[in-house]
Amino acid sequence: MTGSGPDRLLDASGALPEARPPWQPRDSLRITRVRAVVTAPEGLPLVVVRVDTSDDGLYGLGCATFTQRYAAVAAAVDEHAGPLAVGRHPADIEDITRMIHYSSYWRGGPVLGNALSGIDQALWDIAGKRAGLPVHELLGGRSRAAVEVYSHAAGPTVGDTLDAAEQLLAEGYRHIRLQVGGPGTGTYGAPGTPGGYPRSPHPDGWDVAQYLRAVPELFAAARERLGPEVSLMHDVHSRLTPKQAVVLARSLEPYRLSFLEDVIAPEHYDRLPEVRAASPVPIAVGEQIGSVTDAVRLIRDGGIDLLRLHTSAVGGLTPTRKLVALAELLGVRTAFHSPGDISPVGVAANLAVDISTPAFGYQEAHTYGDAVHEVFPGTPVVREGHLYPSDAPGWGVDLDEKAAAAYPPVKFLHERWATRVRRPDGGLEAP
Repeated sequence: MTGSGPDRLLDASGALPEARPPWQPRDSLRITRVRAVVTAPEGLPLVVVRVDTSDDGLYGLGCATFTQRYAAVAAAVDEHAGPLAVGRHPADIEDITRMIHYSSYWRGGPVLGNALSGIDQALWDIAGKRAGLPVHELLGGRSRAAVEVYSHAAGPTVGDTLDAAEQLLAEGYRHIRLQVGGPGTGTYGAPGTPGGYPRSPHPDGWDVAQYLRAVPELFAAARERLGPEVSLMHDVHSRLTPKQAVVLARSLEPYRLSFLEDVIAPEHYDRLPEVRAASPVPIAVGEQIGSVTDAVRLIRDGGIDLLRLHTSAVGGLTPTRKLVALAELLGVRTAFHSPGDISPVGVAANLAVDISTPAFGYQEAHTYGDAVHEVFPGTPVVREGHLYPSDAPGWGVDLDEKAAAAYPPVKFLHERWATRVRRPDGGLEAP
């Protein structure tokens, strides 16, 4: 044994002997190092896990991005979860990820879930590289030629939002999420008008009654201007009660939305089955789920039409493929979460599942800037409203750590926004 304190539990190779399984790996390949890399090429902190092996040049990358608590995730990877994998054969993905999950005793949650996701995805990247195959071929191969994606159109006014939507249509998108601002702080994803409630304690508030009036007006104008063929969506971002969610869904029925997203807060997900039963609009939920168990409940209990999973929060590709298989068997489709605070590695993981599952429904997309492409060579690119999987072994995405170091993360970007989302009377609202 070496070192002092907790390190005395490690052997000379840096491995934890107790973490080894009761079987002999078939060759000498071993995991030698696991570490987190944090970079923010577009301002949002991205967490990537790198798993190195004893085969020089063979390593894997995984997305562990929890933007709002990136430092906690990086510490969980470097100090707790990562060392458990050192000394193991990288092929034992199921056993390694299960062991890490059980090892904390108080398990689950977004910090540990993201840490585990990064390790799990990195092991799948290694598996693809060892086989000389893209990961989607390890999952059974293609179910479709490409993945059609949706993007976001938003603006301070209805006209501005629809102008943005027409630009996306010109770029080849057929699925568009619409968000429009309003008085005060505006709505999620769209700017507001400062001082919108001048006689209230908080003039820059968000008012639910105004929101419930404005959203149907937005979609009425959208159908008139964009026509009946365009697939339209909307994100509530958890700001409604179950009854208000039903009122909104019914008011949107004439406009034939493809889905209504995150209609109520996660604290009230036990009410989703009744909301969905009363809604004429498909319900998409799941990006705030931090455990496999909670995701199973969404699918099994009839609370959703579309599983909006954040694959980097629930433990990685290993549990995601199981959840998607369950969704397929129960008639639920996917609509994976993938904004700018998911790394390109996470996008590649989403894409591997999307391209291979019959349960695919929709896929969110983000157009990354030049800095992200510099840091992450091989970043997937949307072409004519579609994402195409890489034919390279593994994810097909790499990480330039020298470039990544030029974009250090900044704390509290999300918090500075979230803590200002209040009602006109000053009460906090779900951001």
